[in-house]
Amino acid sequence: MEMESERIRPATDADLEQINAIYNHYVETSHATFDLAPTDMEYRREWFAERQDARHHVFVADRGGENLGYAAAGRYRPRAAYDTTVESSVYVAPGLQGHGLGRALYRVLLEAVDASDAHRVVAGVALPNPASVALHLEFGFRCVAHFSEQGHKFGRFWDVDWYERGSPDPR
Repeated sequence: MEMESERIRPATDADLEQINAIYNHYVETSHATFDLAPTDMEYRREWFAERQDARHHVFVADRGGENLGYAAAGRYRPRAAYDTTVESSVYVAPGLQGHGLGRALYRVLLEAVDASDAHRVVAGVALPNPASVALHLEFGFRCVAHFSEQGHKFGRFWDVDWYERGSPDPR
């Protein structure tokens, strides 16, 4: 895969079906998300609406109208005191892992978050997932918590490490 042929841009409503398809692949095949059933378009539209301000974003990697992956930053918790903390995630279309697409998406996402008044970015990584761990460490996240057997999926329990990254200009 040649990165020059992909364009990373803010997501639009027109991207939501492909975003949902990428996410639902992981729901059905992976422990990367703890959703147990595929998400529908009503959910995806609400999810997207919640990520449309200075602090919360969704970016897609687009090649000729096909979404190859996405990265998102959303609200961490609903209480107002948490507002300057965002939770990030990145998902790449099946078969495209390992080519730098997730890294390129995360770079653009984190630049946008860094330009906002966000103070912390957090991410949960269900284990094992060495690629996701390496990606977070590469972008300056540090592991701040380990939860054992936090999620149950595919007939087994999964551990989760939580990572955080401060803003580049502490406020």
